[in-house]
Amino acid sequence: MNGDSWGGENGGAQGEYVRTPHADGTLVRVPDRHAGDERTLKALLPLTDVLGTGHHAAVCAGVEAGSTCVVVGDGAVGLCGVLAARRLGAERIVAVGHHEDRLELATRFGATETVAERGEAAVDRVVELTDGGSNHVLECVGAASAMETAIGACRPGGTIGYVGVPHGVDEQGLSLYDMFGENLTLRGGIAPVRAYAKELLTDVLGGTLDPSPVFTKTVGLDGVPEGYRAMDEREAIKVLVEV
Repeated sequence: MNGDSWGGENGGAQGEYVRTPHADGTLVRVPDRHAGDERTLKALLPLTDVLGTGHHAAVCAGVEAGSTCVVVGDGAVGLCGVLAARRLGAERIVAVGHHEDRLELATRFGATETVAERGEAAVDRVVELTDGGSNHVLECVGAASAMETAIGACRPGGTIGYVGVPHGVDEQGLSLYDMFGENLTLRGGIAPVRAYAKELLTDVLGGTLDPSPVFTKTVGLDGVPEGYRAMDEREAIKVLVEV
C-alpha cells in the first residue's frame, strides 16, 4: 500500500486503511509464500526493532569472524546482540546480565560464557575471562552503570558499540579520562534498523537466524497495558501482541 493511502475505495470512510508515512522507504515485503507461516512471521517481527538494534551494536563494536566480544545487557536488545555477534562470526561471546533465565537464553543464542555479577565485580569477572578485556564490547542497556561496565570490560585500544539511550550519563558522567588513557573508541547511536533489514530477513527466511524466543509473553490488543507492566517488572523480555 502506498504511504499516502487513506480512506476506502471511491472515497470510503477513513479508518479502512492504516496510513504508513514514508512506506516506500520503511516497509519491507515478506515473500507471499510465508504469509501464513506464523512461526516465520514471529521470527521476523524482531527485525522491526530489537534485532536490528542489537546488530547495530555488534557492527559498531567491530565484531568480526574470530572475535571475542562482551555483550552488556540481558534484555531483548542485548540478547539480539548475542545473536548478531554469533552471526558475524564471533568465536567467544561473554553475556553480562542479572537474570538467570535471560542468561540461559543468551547461551542458547550463542554466548560462550555468562556473567551475573554487578558493578566492579562484573568488570573483574569479564577481565578475568578475557585475559584483560575484550576488543569488542556491546552496550545494550542505556544506563550510566552499564556504560561504565562496558568501559571497564573493554581492552586498551578496543571499541564499544552502544545503542542504549544513555539515561543518567549526564548526571553521573563517564570515565572519559580512562577512555582517553586506554585509547577506547565509542561508536553507536540510534540504530538504522531499515538498513539492516534485507540481510537479516534473508537469514531468518533461510532458517539460520531466529530471534523469536525473545517473545516470552503474548497478549491481545486489550492486554497491551499488561504487556508493558510485565516488561517493566522483568516478568517478560518482549511481548508479542496478537490482533
